[in-house]
Amino acid sequence: MRAQDELKLTTDVLVIGGGPAGAWAAWSAASQGAKVVLADKGFLGSSGATAPGGTNLLYLPPDDKLRDEAVAQRMKEGGYLSEPDWIHRVLDQVYINLERVEAWGYPFRRDENGVPMRDHLQGPEYMKLMRSAVSRAGVRIMDQSPALELLADEHGVGGARGICRQKNKDWEVRAQSVVIATGGCAFLSKGLGCNVLTGEGLLMAAELGAELSGMEFSRQYAPSASFGTVTRGRLLNWATYYDEDGNTLYSPGGPRPHDFLPTMLRKGPVYAMLNHADTEEKRRILRQSHAIFFVPYDRAGIDPFQERFPLTLRYEGTVRGTGGIRITGEDCATTVPGLYAAGDAATRERVTGAKTGGGAFNASWAICSGTWAGESAAKHALSTRSTAGSRRLQGAGRAGMSHPSAAHGQGMDASGLIQSVQREVFPLDINYFRSEPVLQQSLERLNGLWPEVYAKVTGDSRERIKAREAAAMAATARWMYAAALTRRETRGMHTLLEYPDPNPDQQHRLTVSGIDHIQVYPEGQPPRQAGRDTMDACRHYGSSGNRGSEAVGSAAWIAAAAGEVEGA
Repeated sequence: MRAQDELKLTTDVLVIGGGPAGAWAAWSAASQGAKVVLADKGFLGSSGATAPGGTNLLYLPPDDKLRDEAVAQRMKEGGYLSEPDWIHRVLDQVYINLERVEAWGYPFRRDENGVPMRDHLQGPEYMKLMRSAVSRAGVRIMDQSPALELLADEHGVGGARGICRQKNKDWEVRAQSVVIATGGCAFLSKGLGCNVLTGEGLLMAAELGAELSGMEFSRQYAPSASFGTVTRGRLLNWATYYDEDGNTLYSPGGPRPHDFLPTMLRKGPVYAMLNHADTEEKRRILRQSHAIFFVPYDRAGIDPFQERFPLTLRYEGTVRGTGGIRITGEDCATTVPGLYAAGDAATRERVTGAKTGGGAFNASWAICSGTWAGESAAKHALSTRSTAGSRRLQGAGRAGMSHPSAAHGQGMDASGLIQSVQREVFPLDINYFRSEPVLQQSLERLNGLWPEVYAKVTGDSRERIKAREAAAMAATARWMYAAALTRRETRGMHTLLEYPDPNPDQQHRLTVSGIDHIQVYPEGQPPRQAGRDTMDACRHYGSSGNRGSEAVGSAAWIAAAAGEVEGA
């Protein structure tokens, strides 16, 4: 592509991602006096998992007893992998930010005493308001502009490159700090709002040597009508479940069996009907509270209160899982200088532990981590003497890219690779009902697919984007299963058939690093520092025939930026 066909910008802070975390990061950085550019894969305000529906929040008044009880409960549910101080930080920051949201004009419902009920946000109104706030703060918004790779030099990250889909041209933004807020990876499973969440942020960070954490806690599926994409399943609490012959499988009023829906779907089709909303008043309240839930039923001409409808489970991966880029401190920094992570792109373990953060926890984490990451990124950028425009930056992308050092063989079949990865992560018998031999076989197949990400990428901008998505999904799946095989226990949302109970000796977080050759080890104890006893807990996974970068170690971003990679 000719230089005149490229959009080139220089700024202080680049935020990649336009969901709640990205919006808060951009607003926060701009509020510190930094010049900010936000690049979103979709349209800031309407794309992503939050925009189409509503979300609950961790909004508690500043009552010490009430908050201590909530924190203690979450610690237990999360397998004691979270940290009380971090949960309290989130409660404090959410309280502050929701007051800002109300001041900006969000119409919170009020109770009978006129007190605003700030424990819930409607996605469309919330994200429309956030776009307005970001714009007023002076942030330059680049919609329909997915990032493909980060830029780096010996000083750390220095911006990113991507594609402007609407203008059909490449873009390059040089920045002193970058916030990755690209969300998690849902593997194109067709969950509402989740098909823009394909893991590129994780891959971009890992290519510069950033570590990941919590990747084993990725066993989250959500119920949906088989003919729809809405995965807001709370209203199914009003449903009776049936088999294909109309026999009742479960009716509200008693405890629902553990793993009920996955277990039933293994045996055959499952249907539901919201017949416990048995008055017009109840039905009206449900429609008002979750209007988006009813859209696919209305379009299909089905009355879900009086007619049975077929159910399925859609895989949500790391979106409602827990894992993501490992952050090193309260500023949401990563192990790469100048690189920060927020929202579902970052690990949520310190707040959610081993349990899914879906709903209130993830939504609150997006608000808080975005605020912290944006503020820290701005301070880092404004404290740096050199300017991003004068740095000798190079692209760090390799997998799913057409770099001469990485591309080989025939053109990459991105669609075929995506389907192959989905065959490994979607089936309940592989990813939900986990067992060591099945996961090991799946990981071996994924490792066998990995060399395909280094094939030559041909075609237009759409194919280039799809190739990067395919590589990111393949990488994320391998990280997930490598971590799952290392955690030989059942804790939170991670299970292994052979190890049905939690192991006190494994009450620690697991760090994942590497791309071609993956290493998994206890947090704070990398293999090069681990003693003989610790090394038994470290696992190494790799694939043969790779020609891409191996970004492991604190100086990996230097090697990646300089092209000092295997096969270069």
